[in-house]
Amino acid sequence: MTRLEQIYAEKVAPELKKAFGYTSSMQIPRLSFISLNMGLGEASNNNKLIEEAVVELTAISGQKAVVTRARKSIAAFKLREGMPVGCRVTLRHDRMWDYLDKLMNFALPRVRDFRGVPDRGFDGRGNFTLGVREHTIFPEINVDRVEHVKGMNVTIVTTARSDKEGKMFLDLLGMPFKK
Repeated sequence: MTRLEQIYAEKVAPELKKAFGYTSSMQIPRLSFISLNMGLGEASNNNKLIEEAVVELTAISGQKAVVTRARKSIAAFKLREGMPVGCRVTLRHDRMWDYLDKLMNFALPRVRDFRGVPDRGFDGRGNFTLGVREHTIFPEINVDRVEHVKGMNVTIVTTARSDKEGKMFLDLLGMPFKK
């Protein structure tokens, strides 16, 4: 059991059960999975950029990244169907808990002028999406070897039914929301 998972079981779950009056422990919100996505628009012209992104996303997540390809051709962007446009990873179980712990406690505080995460990233169903502008905030990335700074989307999917439940769940886990 990971450190954050233990905090969830001992502190977060009982507090959520009390706050929302759940009758069953299966009603308590929990993490389903975390999805990491790097969209690389200029990668259609530069295959080296895709390979670099896959290696870096694999290092960040601890799991092999998959290349995503264009579904449709778009002439205005010089994009053909099947061309590589990014990479993604879906984390579950222990890797998911470890990644969330690393994101909240190591990576986000390394962001320059960090004042907290805005809480407007909720989707109405308790899931939270966060945009990271620089992937170099993660400790696994050697800044001296990075040629292109890339952004990424982090989607935290929960079993919460509303944004209020999802926000309280992530807040109790330690997500540094803006006050």
